[in-house]
Amino acid sequence: MARRKHRIPVKSKSDILKMKRACALTAETLLFIADKLRPGISTAEIDNLITDFIFKKNAAPAFLNYRGFPASACISINEEVIHGIPADDKLLNHGDIVSIDFGVKLDGFYGDAARSFIIGAPPDDKKSLVDTAENAFFSACELLKPGVALGDISNRIQSVCEAEGYGVVRDYVGHGIGVKLHEPPQIPNFGTAGSGPIIPAGATLAIEPMVTLGHHKVHTLDDGWTVVTADGLPSSHYENTVLITDNGYEILTKI
Repeated sequence: MARRKHRIPVKSKSDILKMKRACALTAETLLFIADKLRPGISTAEIDNLITDFIFKKNAAPAFLNYRGFPASACISINEEVIHGIPADDKLLNHGDIVSIDFGVKLDGFYGDAARSFIIGAPPDDKKSLVDTAENAFFSACELLKPGVALGDISNRIQSVCEAEGYGVVRDYVGHGIGVKLHEPPQIPNFGTAGSGPIIPAGATLAIEPMVTLGHHKVHTLDDGWTVVTADGLPSSHYENTVLITDNGYEILTKI
């Protein structure tokens, strides 16, 4: 998403119950697909498995045909940061980082999550990169509660990643989520502590660090979707949908 400033929507108790169901199915799908990953499987097969699983649960894949995206999941390998298009000829190999990002629409509400997996025995540099994206997410969550500035979250993610020597993608950001897949606010993974809007109780946010082994610069391939690192080095992506409660937060897509 391009960066803009907006009011942060607040969900009702009824909305939150529906969000929890959509997010629970998102988490269930993550568990399902994580067990299927192996060397030699194609990203198209992964996408088909995700699609079938969600439809069998009487829900809909949130990404399918969203703004023209041709699949249910964005499946990105190594230097592909986000929005990788699944294909029959894209096979997973030992040592690959594969980032799987997808959402679920159920009863009019959305869940959204992403994970980066390493296929086979993980090389040390890739394992550290994947671990850092996850650690940045959870470190940012430690700050989450009503009254916190959005910039505090962005700054914490940036600080954790850059302390390990990694780049933080600036061109793409996290977002609010609810009756739309993308709602206000936009949530950069970098920024100044204390800046930006104040987060209220009842907000639901998709927080998603995108971290690179090298420089933070990225560009989009000719397919119009796949975003890759400019230097060709690997990246990692970690995302959950989070609810801001009266006293803190709850991860709705936790597995």
